[in-house]
Amino acid sequence: MEVAAIGVPDAKSGEVIKVFIVKKDQSLTEDELKTFFHENLTNYKVPKHIEFRTDLPKTNVGKILRRALKEQEAAAAA
Repeated sequence: MEVAAIGVPDAKSGEVIKVFIVKKDQSLTEDELKTFFHENLTNYKVPKHIEFRTDLPKTNVGKILRRALKEQEAAAAA
């Protein structure tokens, strides 16, 4: 499973966490992830948004481009 987390604008708290996930196990659900996050993270670290994707933007070396994800989110919000 590949995971990337970024901050996205939020009217109430300024910025919240959004997680992008590429599933290896197709049976994985958003509810299972939310349960896992609530059991293992403190409240302010729990992602408010979860998005499943088929792939994540990467550099030539294979690092995930979080900047590209932030740009895509900004374009979608505009």
